[in-house]
Amino acid sequence: MQEKIRDLNARKEEAKLGGGAKRIESQHKKSKLTARERLHFLLDEGSFEEIGMLMTHRSSNFGLENQKFLGDGVVTGYGTVNGRLVYVFSQDFTVLGGSLAEAHAEKICKIMDLAVKNGAPVIGLNDSGGARIQEGVVSLGGYADIFYRNTRASGVVPQISAIMGPCAGGAVYSPALTDFVFMVENTSYMFVTGPNVVKTVTHEEVSAEDLGGAYAHSTKSGVTHFSCANEITAINNIKQLLTYLPQNCEDQAPVDDYQLKAAEEREGLNNVIPDNPNQPYDIRDVIDLTIDSESFMEVHKNFAENIVVGFAKLGGKSIGIVANQPAVLAGVLDIQSSRKAGRFVRFCDSFNIPLLVFEDVPGFLPGTDQEWNGIITNGAKLLYAFCEATVPRITVITRKAYGGAYDVMNSKHIGADMNFAWPTAEIAVMGAKGAAEIIFKNEIKSSENPEATLKEKEAEYAELFANPYNAAARGYVDEVIEPKDTRYKLIKAFRMLSNKVDALPKKKHGNIPL
Repeated sequence: MQEKIRDLNARKEEAKLGGGAKRIESQHKKSKLTARERLHFLLDEGSFEEIGMLMTHRSSNFGLENQKFLGDGVVTGYGTVNGRLVYVFSQDFTVLGGSLAEAHAEKICKIMDLAVKNGAPVIGLNDSGGARIQEGVVSLGGYADIFYRNTRASGVVPQISAIMGPCAGGAVYSPALTDFVFMVENTSYMFVTGPNVVKTVTHEEVSAEDLGGAYAHSTKSGVTHFSCANEITAINNIKQLLTYLPQNCEDQAPVDDYQLKAAEEREGLNNVIPDNPNQPYDIRDVIDLTIDSESFMEVHKNFAENIVVGFAKLGGKSIGIVANQPAVLAGVLDIQSSRKAGRFVRFCDSFNIPLLVFEDVPGFLPGTDQEWNGIITNGAKLLYAFCEATVPRITVITRKAYGGAYDVMNSKHIGADMNFAWPTAEIAVMGAKGAAEIIFKNEIKSSENPEATLKEKEAEYAELFANPYNAAARGYVDEVIEPKDTRYKLIKAFRMLSNKVDALPKKKHGNIPL
């Protein structure tokens, strides 16, 4: 027996070495952690239980029979983060470049199946050269098996991907199917085709970093939600993200102890909105003064900056925040911001996270570029997401709420539960100047002093419509509140809505305008 135990322990030690000491050293020289080191920093100490440590590939093509490594290039299993169960896989670049093939894929699929059956998040730490070419179509089949499970698990358990190295070709689609993607600056990249293929096909010369690095995907494409300075920062951010999320779609997010105080006023909110309605301000100031101290975790911070989305705690409870950003493009809705916010709304709705909307929107961005690239269908994505959401939904109109964008930003008409407005709110079809130019066009043109007449009519329209009181009179706004009372009102309202039950009509699924 002792000899067999020694043999077992020797195999385990061999598996832990991955591709060997030299390759581990090479990994470290690239400022990258090994697969096991990443899991060490992610999971609670001593909680990791490995599955499939001794699995190997079964191929003998192109000399692969001489390159067998225990674990086959991926470490899989389960553990806890802050005491809560998670399932993990961590690709090992020191073993055949972390390439994916039959056994490698089987290990990932096994833990994904367990995650769905047991209702716990899946976290994938990706560091792979792509499909193992020597295994041919088996490698492609392995990817497809994972994609299928990503899709089946979507909306059932949270799925998080961290890109810790290369992620190319078919490998990019599994992270793209997950809920959140983290990338590490200067050491990770994602693309369907690499720089060499791009140069051959399109004659463009581009580096891997510029084509698919963390900066490109966090600012230009929106593929990644979080761009991190290094791997430890990425891992810590994943751990922080999990604190806002439930384990699965049947669960509720963790709740912090919080006693509602008699006075929750935030006097600073009374001074946020500039006197000039055309002057910008940072909506993050409103968010920070409303939520629990330092609890905001912004998502997609560097992409479509005219809208701000992220998680926060309010009275100890997780909420998702969607807020127009007047400091960027005046807070207009465009293609990218609609996509960004729409996907975030759908995630929150999938996992029972209430939604808070701060609205200051002058409308949709005009222009041929927007129209020809589909602002209609992209704007409809955000509209669809809000209309479909059944979680508690509250809107606070801080300033402008113009045109169709007023409807889209969680208005009462599309199912919002509570709608508050500040006295500075302007709820109208359009701004007073534009409206006056249309309504009083002939009168202004025939006037002896057109400029003075325009100003007079502009003021007339503003008095009638550029305020929250018409909407309040019709019940479209439930209450006009002092800004300083916003936090108190929201905590009370979300508590009131905590047992909300809503159901969509019976159907297989809707047809969102993709």
